[in-house]
Amino acid sequence: MYKVLGIPVMVGVAVVALGFAVNNALSLPDVYFSYSTDECVKVVNYKEGHNYSCELLPAKFHHVWVQ
Repeated sequence: MYKVLGIPVMVGVAVVALGFAVNNALSLPDVYFSYSTDECVKVVNYKEGHNYSCELLPAKFHHVWVQ
């Protein structure tokens, strides 16, 4: 009986964990770097309360190359 109930619970936990991971990845800011100078050009914040800039880069972000 426990094996039958365990499979749906494990699937449910995996779905919830995947949801948290996707939500976290989508809320990371985009940091635009110049291809020629390798310097930060701008930061696009997606999550309310994030006030990151080129002077204050987050620990994790999406690295975007621009000309």
